[in-house]
Amino acid sequence: MDRFQAVSAFAKVVELGSFARAAERIGLSTSAVSRQVSELEAHLNVRLLNRTTRRLSLTEAGQTFYEHSVQLLSDLDDAEASVRVAAAEPKGTLRLTCGVSFGTRYLAPALAQFSVLHPELLLDLDLSDRVIDLVEEGFDLAIRIGHIGSQGMVSKRLGWTQIVCCASPSYLARRREPIRIPQDLQQHECLSYTNVGVPNTWQFEGQDGRDSRVSVRIPPRHRANNGQVLASLAVQGMGVVYEPDFIVAHEIRAGQLVSLLPDYRPPRSPIAAVYPSRRHLSAKVRSFVEFLAGRYEQQHEWSLDDILGAHKLPGA
Repeated sequence: MDRFQAVSAFAKVVELGSFARAAERIGLSTSAVSRQVSELEAHLNVRLLNRTTRRLSLTEAGQTFYEHSVQLLSDLDDAEASVRVAAAEPKGTLRLTCGVSFGTRYLAPALAQFSVLHPELLLDLDLSDRVIDLVEEGFDLAIRIGHIGSQGMVSKRLGWTQIVCCASPSYLARRREPIRIPQDLQQHECLSYTNVGVPNTWQFEGQDGRDSRVSVRIPPRHRANNGQVLASLAVQGMGVVYEPDFIVAHEIRAGQLVSLLPDYRPPRSPIAAVYPSRRHLSAKVRSFVEFLAGRYEQQHEWSLDDILGAHKLPGA
């Protein structure tokens, strides 16, 4: 017995005063509705309806059960309505996580604009460079950079970031050893980002097909788990950095850092919105992902292509 269907049938019979009218409203046969109510009575071990050939009437137990049933069905209707509204309009709290550097420089301005568009939505942002289990920690989505594959997750690519190898003019003036090929970096002071799988290995691709992939094991002079810290050290002449363009774009445009190895280019990485499931995607997640995709689709605010030159990579 489907208890929900049986309760619904019972309530409809009482409301309309007839098995036949209830059956017509529900879309079942009269015998099917009668059987559902009989099974419900057997399950409860109590008679709910007094049946005669002329009329139906509620027993005392039936009256009590009917009142509770009406309230139960009404609460269910309210719950379904509230979920439909939530699926249609971005409301409630949107919990998202993002890396510190990208979140501070580029996601924060986007959040301000999105909040103006959806004032009834509360934004709860967690900035962290660690990989967070979205389901375990209760996040709606994450903005991730680089390797985004994760079992049970759906990803929507928002754009790309280009890794840039660079150093300050003061460092290059102090250390006169030339940097013409990636292997020359082994003779230099390098600043290593530690929050990656292989922190002291830098990869490059030749733009003209020469040495298509080169991996260099660099000697770290200093290490940090935050890219902005390393960029700041590089600006102060402390060494060479290997950083995403969204971290060093401002410093390169200001002349504080200089891009190195023009004949080689580190690989680029995807920037993506990652969320647990595509099925029954909430309006708040869907709206935010579509907003970011539209914002970053035409032009990446952090792009250095006008300075470095566009570099089409395999699969681009």
